[in-house]
Amino acid sequence: MRKKSIAALLYMVSLLPFWLLYRFSDGLYFLLFYVVGYRKKVVLENLKNAFPKKEESERLKIAKRFYRFLPDLLVEAVKMRTISKKQVMKRIELLNTEEVWQHFEKGKGVIGVTAHYGNWELGIHRLSLMTDFPRLVIYKPLNDPDFNEVYNALRCRFGATMVPMKQILRHIVRLKNQPHISMFVADQTPTYQDSDYFMQFLQQDTLVYTGTERIAKLTKNPIVYCHIGRKAKRGHYFCKFTTLVENPDDYAPHEITEIHNRFTEKMIQEDPGYWLWSHRRWKRKRRS
Repeated sequence: MRKKSIAALLYMVSLLPFWLLYRFSDGLYFLLFYVVGYRKKVVLENLKNAFPKKEESERLKIAKRFYRFLPDLLVEAVKMRTISKKQVMKRIELLNTEEVWQHFEKGKGVIGVTAHYGNWELGIHRLSLMTDFPRLVIYKPLNDPDFNEVYNALRCRFGATMVPMKQILRHIVRLKNQPHISMFVADQTPTYQDSDYFMQFLQQDTLVYTGTERIAKLTKNPIVYCHIGRKAKRGHYFCKFTTLVENPDDYAPHEITEIHNRFTEKMIQEDPGYWLWSHRRWKRKRRS
């Protein structure tokens, strides 16, 4: 019953036109930043640690840009329930698609890497419409099973397959020797059971996932980064593909993990307002 109520509410809200959803987003920005102060302490601390050389006023401007973008991200995610294929393709422009197709044409699978940057959720729909080859989206299940099921159904509207992290290997092995793309959101915070590898990321000692590298080494599939950035026009994005790794066997242990995290880091440093700064990314510390 609860699951049906959540699904019905998302559906009804998603029927609202974009212009009205953005009016709601404007109000939500004021509420989150000025009234509630949603995770403001976390955001400002993350920014201070990531950009210690920036003036406080400059970091505050970045924080405001993030809080201004966050409500747009939320309403656009809800809109995914009823958005048309035409609107999805209009709102996310694909750049350098040959970076993916060159591997498909060789009969290879592709390991896609992205981050909690720009509208990575709407990016699932755009990726789904890019090809008819299998599209796997690797995700970390939410704590709320009802919302998790409802939201995954929303993400799968155009053919993506949602795969929990712990089931990655089974799905990818099944697709061995056929073109497909497996998309990893690689900037999440792993548990100590999932990873023991720390690296410097945004000026901080950071525990990072090594699963992308492990899967690449196992399958020998190339790694292509999907940079989803925001355009000047509200609600419009680009997704630029860049091959980071052609042959995973050519790299030393952890080198691939360093490569795709450095790419994410550079992307954030160049335009920091669209990363998920409210995420408690640095809560894991090295064990003594």
